[in-house]
Amino acid sequence: MHYTAIKTAVTLSLLAASNVTFAAAMDRSGQSIAPFLQHGNYAEIAYTQIDPTVSGHYRDGSLISDMASTYDFFTGAVKLQATEQYSFGLLWDHPFGGLAEYKGNNPLVEDGTTANFKANTKVDVQSNNLSILIGYRPTPSLSIYGGPVYQRVEGDVQFAGPGFNFLSGYKNKIESTDGYGWLAGFAYEIPEIALKASLTYRSEIDHKAETYEEFQVAGKYAALTPTEKATTAAGLILGGLTQLVGNPINSEFTITTPKSVNLDFQTGIYTDTIAFANVRWVNWKDFTLRPYAFNLASTFIGQAATKGAYQDGFDLTDYAKDQWSANVGVGHKLNEQWGGSVAVGYDSGAGNPISTLGPTDGYWSLGLGLRYNPTEKYEISVGGKYLWLGDAKVQRGDYAIPGNAANAYVGEFEDNHAWAWGAKLGYRF
Repeated sequence: MHYTAIKTAVTLSLLAASNVTFAAAMDRSGQSIAPFLQHGNYAEIAYTQIDPTVSGHYRDGSLISDMASTYDFFTGAVKLQATEQYSFGLLWDHPFGGLAEYKGNNPLVEDGTTANFKANTKVDVQSNNLSILIGYRPTPSLSIYGGPVYQRVEGDVQFAGPGFNFLSGYKNKIESTDGYGWLAGFAYEIPEIALKASLTYRSEIDHKAETYEEFQVAGKYAALTPTEKATTAAGLILGGLTQLVGNPINSEFTITTPKSVNLDFQTGIYTDTIAFANVRWVNWKDFTLRPYAFNLASTFIGQAATKGAYQDGFDLTDYAKDQWSANVGVGHKLNEQWGGSVAVGYDSGAGNPISTLGPTDGYWSLGLGLRYNPTEKYEISVGGKYLWLGDAKVQRGDYAIPGNAANAYVGEFEDNHAWAWGAKLGYRF
């Protein structure tokens, strides 16, 4: 039983089904530390693809067709066991991101009839993470690890359509920017029963990002009559925003990507069978984006809408709560070369109502995985998941203006889903 449990853990603990990720807010890779906790020298490369389908209805009942884009990414890891006590590793992944675009005939697309331009609402945010780890094992069962983290982020955001009211035509390009943080954790294991547990903390990371912002409101303002310009709220707001129209506004602002905690656990429960679980917390509640020119515009809109009573403006992106996610399953060794697993996943979401750039509220998922060991050195894993995405109400950032919540309500996205699959090649040397 003990020997079998050890072999089973080696064969099944990291099946690809448990690593295919679709998560709340902009969480993507899940930032697993598992490759570094492999025994001996180890390397892996993995590929993940997510194909979500997310559609809904605008508040007037009109259909908003599928706005979610298929995205994919690679991750990789190398772990070196220098001595019995010391180990070193590199983990490369893409922790945060977003890719979406609204198309067709709906209020989140500017078709040129109410403005002098055509544009789609869309977002494209990308990140790269390189974690450098040093591990120390003071006892055979306990190990501690930590190290610096290098992170690079960039993005493009565009709002368009009557659904964004005065901010239709706003563009924001965030140039690629670097930031540094750290991680630390510990792991405990009892090989005889295939038990392994680890707890990992990752710090938040600050980025001094250079951004280029544009506004396109001149056409709407020019279409107003002199009386409307002078006496209506729309005239006052658009008149103020025209001061921001022109060449791109260059500025610098701080982006702080969130801190997180991962808890991973596995144990043998029967001959050739293990149970595994992962729990992840991400501090999205404290994450906000408010670039310089957007802050000026949002502050002016708040002042004009409340006759000067509200001075705080609103954010380009924010979230109402932190994200909690979990993945729980069992793996079974079929024979010396083959193993399979099944896993159930849950994600709490990061708030509801939520932004138009990510209109889902968490999910439930069911995943399957298969691993093949052609030799003792090589491991090939494939896995897939089906995700039932949570229904979400969508709102603009100006919901923060007192009395404006109903006006900022955009619509609802219901009965959506996603398919995800991944493949991984591992090598022991």
